[in-house]
Amino acid sequence: MILHADGFEEALLGHAQQFNKEFAVYDRAMCIKILARDMPLDEAEEFFEYNVIGAYVGEFTPAFLTLKEDDYDDFNI
Repeated sequence: MILHADGFEEALLGHAQQFNKEFAVYDRAMCIKILARDMPLDEAEEFFEYNVIGAYVGEFTPAFLTLKEDDYDDFNI
């Protein structure tokens, strides 16, 4: 079973496996960029940290990857 984060389809990097489970992996910076379409960037960051990262929905909770600093250039952030 894989749980996906609603509204962050563009930020989905793929799926990761760990022991006996598989979970969705998203680009953290891209998720914040998506939220910033509807709110100021600082509010988007705060919302993401509290409401997305802070939401545990069980053992298949999606993961949010922070890419190496060099990789952010690809997203023009």
